[in-house]
Amino acid sequence: MKDFSAAGEMPDMNMLARQIKAWGQELGFQGVAISDTELGEAEARLLDWLGKGYHGDMDFMARHASLRARPAELHPGTLRIISVRMNYRPPQARDSWAVLDEPETAHIARYALGRDYHKVLRKRLQQLANRIQIAVGPFSYRAFTDSAPVMEVELAQKAGLGWRGKHTLLLNRESGSWFFLGELFTDLPLPIDPPGGSYCGSCQRCIDICPTQAIVAPYELDARRCISYLTIEHKGSIPEALRPLIGNRIYGCDDCQLVCPWNKFAQDSAEMDFAVRHGLDKASLRELFLWTEEEFHQKLAGSAIHRIGHERWLRNLAIGLGNAPSSPLIIEALQARAEHPSPLVREHVAWALSRHLG
Repeated sequence: MKDFSAAGEMPDMNMLARQIKAWGQELGFQGVAISDTELGEAEARLLDWLGKGYHGDMDFMARHASLRARPAELHPGTLRIISVRMNYRPPQARDSWAVLDEPETAHIARYALGRDYHKVLRKRLQQLANRIQIAVGPFSYRAFTDSAPVMEVELAQKAGLGWRGKHTLLLNRESGSWFFLGELFTDLPLPIDPPGGSYCGSCQRCIDICPTQAIVAPYELDARRCISYLTIEHKGSIPEALRPLIGNRIYGCDDCQLVCPWNKFAQDSAEMDFAVRHGLDKASLRELFLWTEEEFHQKLAGSAIHRIGHERWLRNLAIGLGNAPSSPLIIEALQARAEHPSPLVREHVAWALSRHLG
């Protein structure tokens, strides 16, 4: 592309937008689209959701509510948002349904089986910004990927990358929902893309399959019941009534995606960073529960899982072991942690042992 900065000319924004999309594809994004910053209706829905307390103890959701719906306040000068998506389903990962059918095996959400996606997407977004800067000269921008108060799904939907499914995730007709989202906020007055349609129709398989019935209505999620929230974001004790429903899901939950008809079109990721590490797609609950804290840090450094820390890792695994069929080896593993220094771990281990020993 012509170097407008060197020529001292105003770039052709239509041509630049086409180039940005081509560069994005070269950098490994399967979708690139552009929107403006208007999120008034989304802000009203967010405030209603917060008012119902569905955010649980994610106080940051309420603390930065206005910034989420006002991109130009989050990054002053923002005129356009370049939204991107990148497939993450790891190739050759063990079938999720098979893992869920084995109560002694740990099920981990597919997105977390490889390296931390934040670093991968941020790096590619920075590379995209670098290419734009070479073409047009210095411009204002900021890259995000699930790392700041950004309404990613709303922005991606607005740009036409897909539509919000009844499970609240973004769906795409060609790729289902197994992808990450990222954004590049910019002051460039690029042409915007039109939003697409919504294609869930009367289907509500995601609502029906949810183990804890966290999808309380179409497009409305009560995070306080969501297994992903409980095993990742929630820092305290998991409500006892929900523990048996968690089964062997120790980090996140994919059920609503697994059952979605649109995911028959989903494609595996070509990114080696998202490939399965340390056999996490087939590891037993007992094996992971017996990892020392040092092993946890060593093996999960660079993984999204590492963020929850060893204490919550053990909490989640104790629930999985409490739901597993009783065996001497499982009871022995739980008893080995019965006097753990953490009250949180001790509580969940005691609950699990009570399930096996009465």
